[in-house]
Amino acid sequence: MSETSDEQAAMQHYLVCGTEDCQENGQFYCNACHQPLCEQCRDEHQKSPNTKNHEIVRYRHRKHQLPVEKCKDHPRRNIDIFCKECQIPLCSKCSTMEEHNGHKIEDLEDIYAEKYALQHDEFLKIQKYFLPSSQGLRTDIEEDVTQIKKIMNSIRTSMKAEAESLKILVDEVTTENIEYTHTMEKSILEMLKSQETTYDDYIAYLWKMTDEFQQYLSLTNQKLLFSQTLKIKTIPETTKLVAPVFTSGKFSKDDISKLLGRVNVPNTEPEKRKIQPMETVTTHLKSTEKQLEQSKEKSNVKQTLSLSSSVTKVREYTVPGVGSVYHVSVDKSGRFWVSDLSGNLVQTDLQGNQLQKIKACIQSAGYHTATQDRELIYTDRDKNVIYRITPDQKITEFIKTGYWTPISVHSSRINGDILVGMIGQVTRYSKTGKEIQNIQRDNKGQELYSYPHYITENINGDICTSDYNKNAVVVVNKSGQHKFSYTGQGSELFPYGICTDVLGHILVCDDVRKSVHLLDQDGGLLSFILSPQQGIGYPHGVCVDDENNLSVGQFGTNTLTVYKFLQ
Repeated sequence: MSETSDEQAAMQHYLVCGTEDCQENGQFYCNACHQPLCEQCRDEHQKSPNTKNHEIVRYRHRKHQLPVEKCKDHPRRNIDIFCKECQIPLCSKCSTMEEHNGHKIEDLEDIYAEKYALQHDEFLKIQKYFLPSSQGLRTDIEEDVTQIKKIMNSIRTSMKAEAESLKILVDEVTTENIEYTHTMEKSILEMLKSQETTYDDYIAYLWKMTDEFQQYLSLTNQKLLFSQTLKIKTIPETTKLVAPVFTSGKFSKDDISKLLGRVNVPNTEPEKRKIQPMETVTTHLKSTEKQLEQSKEKSNVKQTLSLSSSVTKVREYTVPGVGSVYHVSVDKSGRFWVSDLSGNLVQTDLQGNQLQKIKACIQSAGYHTATQDRELIYTDRDKNVIYRITPDQKITEFIKTGYWTPISVHSSRINGDILVGMIGQVTRYSKTGKEIQNIQRDNKGQELYSYPHYITENINGDICTSDYNKNAVVVVNKSGQHKFSYTGQGSELFPYGICTDVLGHILVCDDVRKSVHLLDQDGGLLSFILSPQQGIGYPHGVCVDDENNLSVGQFGTNTLTVYKFLQ
């Protein structure tokens, strides 16, 4: 391929200009026409007498288009203005009615764009600041628990060493002091547990607020934006641990109690836990390290399949029992499991008929996976437990993850292993639930994961995660060595559902760009396989079935769309 054709191919990875027959990069946006424009079409747009007064901005500064809503009193007209005095949206004909005579009228689209931007900024604050900061504070408390146990054990060891030298005379005092340390330890641990509960409650509140903001930002619920403006409660403050110290005594028969010393908490004002200012929070992970690994053939199908020149819609159906298709997984029989934001988990056949439904803990990510044995495995992040549902619909407790919060899970099609994405790490379990691998850091000691809310495995054994807080797709090889982190192309990546196909491609949903990115095994962007031009809104759930069809679910609708993208 020539250098020119390479450049043209690269340009297709950007938003295409909305002008007919123009395929250039649409880096500008006309707020009046609601379409992207390239630089040349922008200039022509500004010169044309019909469009010279249109407002044209950079694409990232565009106004969000007001959803179409018909006036109930004048069904042939759209609601597009707002009466300031009456605080209600109207159509242009309503504004001429006597009851609105002399009232101040504003453009509803301007108000909508302003409200949308405000609520979206608040939503991002939760994802980028409040949740990571709160989770970090909770981690500090977990470390304090470990520290206090070590300190108290050390104190007890010192006390026993002194008591041994005094033999029988100090036995009684030693016992009393040891009992006192247990009482003190219990009190301190209760205090730390109370702090953990404080942040657990606050994190639960933030997740609830996330769901509410998602509803506020949904195109189907735009009226909520005018009812009230949601505000986020500040992060609760807690105090850091002031650890007890042991002051040794000088033994004497006359003063046994003084000889053994006492354990006490220093009379020091507890230092408040540091809450990092929002302005200093870093949300990007830029890693350029790449380790090339030999790909293995999946099957003879791989040798005969290739990417199709176009994506074709195969079928589309409504999934009953869910509000949105937030995550989707498929079992060996071709049946789908679909979940939404409210904990509804539904199994359907290929025609969308509901086969079974369960109510899980409210989740918002890739928390379930269908196994090759037709079982379903799903996580409960409130209890730190992974459950298993057998084909006869029996639910059993499968794995306990201890202090670690499981948020995503994937059943390997290679060997049946269970891959679990947790806050801060990825853990591999055997089919029987035995922990066999733990991945936290790269070879430079840097943390690989923050919030891997979707996870999958490629045909070569690579573990691929969609990490929301890092705005990246993080990929490690089967040994846990970091291969690459994909952070998007041309704009910030907000990754959601992720899956792979029989050719080793990685497909990931992008909530901001409203598209599905197609990557090769080494993180190179091949194309935006689905985009708003194909009717994509907010893609969240994605999977590839055994017939090599791509199924895509979106936020705000319970429609599952199936595409053919390999030939």
